[in-house]
Amino acid sequence: MLTEAEPNPAHRALAELERLGFLQTVVTQNIDLLHERAGSRDVIEVHGSIRTSTCLACRARYALTEVLELLEAGGGAPRCTRCDAVVKPDVVFFDELLPPEAIDRAYALAGQAALLLVVGSSLEVHPAAGLPGLTLAGGGKVAIVNQGPTTLDARAALRVEGSAGEILAATVAALA
Repeated sequence: MLTEAEPNPAHRALAELERLGFLQTVVTQNIDLLHERAGSRDVIEVHGSIRTSTCLACRARYALTEVLELLEAGGGAPRCTRCDAVVKPDVVFFDELLPPEAIDRAYALAGQAALLLVVGSSLEVHPAAGLPGLTLAGGGKVAIVNQGPTTLDARAALRVEGSAGEILAATVAALA
């Protein structure tokens, strides 16, 4: 199902904002590769991605295309072709640690950001929900585009209620 999903207007608008020089990096909790497929070049995937999978026993790594072939072969969970152990997608499951290089880079960038744009998040899933606080502590500002309230609405320099795709597409049109 994730391989058939297509980037939405918000994904495409963020990629265009990056191309235009208004956006440095996308930090996402999504694992679906849609930011990359939309054209974003600098994406930090703090929950990993489906791009690769790893054997739980021998640590052999598999590209998504290889895992899809293993799944098509049937038999339930994909099995390692070397040792026959289960192959797990390189995504963060409950009670697993986030990839340290990803979250450390996200923290560093958030702490230095002049403006952190929060898109489509209620800011309730930690540790990524703490990124705006790092920006504010570093003297930066936070802008929020979301449907529904967030825990940081009162501290945001800008809060826009609505569809991320519509709002970001209009932003790109105004800036391009």
